[in-house]
Amino acid sequence: MNVRRNAAALAAIGVLAAAAPAVAAGPSPSPKASVPAGLYGTSDPTYDGVWRQSLTLVAQRTLGYHPATAAVDWLTGQQCANGSFAAFRATPAASCDAKTMVDTNSTAAAIQALHATGGHDAAVTKAMDWLKSVQNKDGGWGYNPGSPSDTNSTSVVIGALAATGADPAGVRKDGKSPYDALATWSIPCDQDGGGALAYQPDKKGKLAANADATAAGVTAALGKGFVAQTGKAPAADACAKAGRPTPAQVADNGGAYLAAAVAKSGHLMSVMPGATDQPDYGNTADTVVALAADGRTAAAKKAYAFLEKSAGPWAAQTGPAAYAQLILAAHAVGAQPGDFGGTSLVTSLNALGPEPRMQAAEKQAKASDGTSHAGVWWSVGICLVAGIGIGFLLSTRKKQQS
Repeated sequence: MNVRRNAAALAAIGVLAAAAPAVAAGPSPSPKASVPAGLYGTSDPTYDGVWRQSLTLVAQRTLGYHPATAAVDWLTGQQCANGSFAAFRATPAASCDAKTMVDTNSTAAAIQALHATGGHDAAVTKAMDWLKSVQNKDGGWGYNPGSPSDTNSTSVVIGALAATGADPAGVRKDGKSPYDALATWSIPCDQDGGGALAYQPDKKGKLAANADATAAGVTAALGKGFVAQTGKAPAADACAKAGRPTPAQVADNGGAYLAAAVAKSGHLMSVMPGATDQPDYGNTADTVVALAADGRTAAAKKAYAFLEKSAGPWAAQTGPAAYAQLILAAHAVGAQPGDFGGTSLVTSLNALGPEPRMQAAEKQAKASDGTSHAGVWWSVGICLVAGIGIGFLLSTRKKQQS
């Protein structure tokens, strides 16, 4: 996901023709912009600073951690006066101007993160107001204000709306909601790639299946953001024809496409131009979340099993956003991110920036790597105060609840 956002950012400034799916990244170049204190990761943050920070904070909150103040302050400091966010601002003290490349993806991601951390209602409201002000007439959003709407950008905005309790169906421009936009990008069942979503129509209006866009669109059509859990199983396993699909039909048809795509190998393949023939770990992680949210548990777990076996080196090389994606995939299928193929995604992520904290009561139920354990030493303390007998009963009770 984070690599896809980098590609989208480059596209926005004319380096690429369109946003490309995530792939296993090569070694990170030396940062062109220094990595400031509070920001997770060590690679150049120019194109993904806000994105990777937002995913990190969301993942930490999902695990029950309270992100470090320095990490949250870094993110809030990136916001422009009008509420928007750019991918990264090296000098946040300077005012944003017409040259500041603000975008919907970074803004929507920051909304989800700041809402999750709590205590930032004013910043969230300003960011949401800005997003609503740049909604396109088709009901969707493009990467930059005024650019043509696309599935990925529209989906991350839907996620921000849903995360803050707003109904995406009620956010309209010229009578159209983001769900109307998603329906126009859903490929009819009887066409090539039926059930999938396109990133956006080509110049002739033709839709081409895009697995990355489909994963984003499925989750959004279900009214979910970055965080999703296993949903209700769909009524049908295959693509169901509909003249104008409802959000639920968009999600189920997209889910059927994704389930078929990972049925054999458990993963998606990279389709980025010029990339070697290799698995697409980032989009597979997004697909796990989408499949789980759509109630396709078996397919979601198959894809997650592949990631658990193979995605560790990719995450270590790619950085915090990759670890966050895998944590959110684990959460979606009910897996344990503290034991991911013999390593801890939680410890690995937290080591890349300011250490988050966990309240004392929460520490009794979760180890630092996210696994459950009995509060043995806490029980011993109780024994010293209330007697061995009472302490034993309390310890036993905690073990039964763990």
